[in-house]
Amino acid sequence: MVNDFTYWTTQITPDTYVKGLGLRELWQKRYLIWLFVKRDITVQFKQTIFGMGWYFISPLFSMFMYIVVFGRIAGIPTDDIPQPVFYLSGICLWEYFSECLTAVSNTFQTNANLFGKVYFPRLVSPVSVVISKIFRFSLQLGMFIIVYLFFVCKGVHLCPTWYLFLFPVLLLQIQGLALGVGLIISSLTTKYRDLTNFFGVFVSLWMYATPIVYPLSYVTNPTLHKLMLFNPMTAVIETFKYGAYGSGQFSWQALGYSTLCTFVLLIIGITMFNRKQKFFIDTI
Repeated sequence: MVNDFTYWTTQITPDTYVKGLGLRELWQKRYLIWLFVKRDITVQFKQTIFGMGWYFISPLFSMFMYIVVFGRIAGIPTDDIPQPVFYLSGICLWEYFSECLTAVSNTFQTNANLFGKVYFPRLVSPVSVVISKIFRFSLQLGMFIIVYLFFVCKGVHLCPTWYLFLFPVLLLQIQGLALGVGLIISSLTTKYRDLTNFFGVFVSLWMYATPIVYPLSYVTNPTLHKLMLFNPMTAVIETFKYGAYGSGQFSWQALGYSTLCTFVLLIIGITMFNRKQKFFIDTI
């Protein structure tokens, strides 16, 4: 008589919750991160006409649109900074943040087939996305430097400060914030699909709540000014601008709050992601 019952002797489960939120397991599989990074960069150039040219077209198009709409039509000042320099400084940082945020938030949907076939630390995928996007960000940052030097050679007074050395810290904050918020959204959208529609609106509103197309000094209403400082990206953008050309509002208190907010959101995001990854195949 054939026994129809199957007895499993080994069960593979994610090593999370206790051992550093799964960070130890992530470090042990760090070679997978590198493989995912190479895959993400390679895929971006397949079957494209302009290749890396799109990395420059997008911020340049946004810059010209902002110059026309916000600079010429709305007449919003840029604190005596040339408009191309002012807008590009915010566009480069924000596009990197929004690209990472969007990609991380779609982690489960994008990798559903892969996650359903083989086990590996699921955090490998969102972490690799944040790292691979640095390549695009580096090219756009290089374009910003070229535009910056162009205006310096024309005699425009741009005064970089020592706070520019905080750039690595700002980059880590952008990565941590995008990763944390993206993991939270990814964990929620696996069960509540309609939240995906709200996410696009959320990112757009977040951008306009960040001093990218206008200086923070332009917000003179005390209540709105304080509300904007609650946005953790505000301190990041303003610190970079203050370091790059000496214009903007820098505050150690605001930067400290932004760092703390990023850390808390990152911990919450990893925790939610680890809990959801065990069951997402059944709900996605």
